[in-house]
Amino acid sequence: MTLTLYGAARSRASMVRWYLEEKAIPYAFVQLDLKSGEHRHEPFTTINPFGKVPALVDDALASPDGGPLKLFESGAILFHLAEHYGEEFDPQEPGGAEAAAARRSLTVQWLLFANASLGPAMFQLEAQPDEFARQLATVDGLLAAGPHLLAGVWGDPGWGAADCVLQSYLAYIPLFCPQVDLSPYPAVQAAIEATRNRPTYQKAMGVA
Repeated sequence: MTLTLYGAARSRASMVRWYLEEKAIPYAFVQLDLKSGEHRHEPFTTINPFGKVPALVDDALASPDGGPLKLFESGAILFHLAEHYGEEFDPQEPGGAEAAAARRSLTVQWLLFANASLGPAMFQLEAQPDEFARQLATVDGLLAAGPHLLAGVWGDPGWGAADCVLQSYLAYIPLFCPQVDLSPYPAVQAAIEATRNRPTYQKAMGVA
């Protein structure tokens, strides 16, 4: 099995790299030169025809064209890794198949929320500051209950793709939105600090 992740600095590929590093999943990383437009041309556009990163090639599975499986969109890649390599939805764990199915669906929920709601609200901060503040307040309340989003009646499955995507976006705030006052959100602040201190996160971000 070979996983090859294509990405670039300061892109969403970093959150996928973080997941791979945190879960100790072997992979190869190919860094593209976005300034030269390498992502807009072949051979990369045969992997992602939209010419964006991240993208993943998994030679353990086949695409409809008969070649190795090719995926784009960070949320889809994270879910694929969680399902096939991260052992996040194991029916042998406490709660059995019911718990595994619930965690699978909740992981999709958080992947979609982060990419379709939290991320856009962050990058449209100037136009909709109240919406971003509302989302942060809600996230802060949820994080105050514990560091892992999927912990509950079936125990704590530990850190997973849902945590990865949410914590990655939260850690973007000081980088891309330094004007945001985080003091009303102590759980968010704690999550950002804990994320930035993780050696695997530092490696994925290229700071270690």
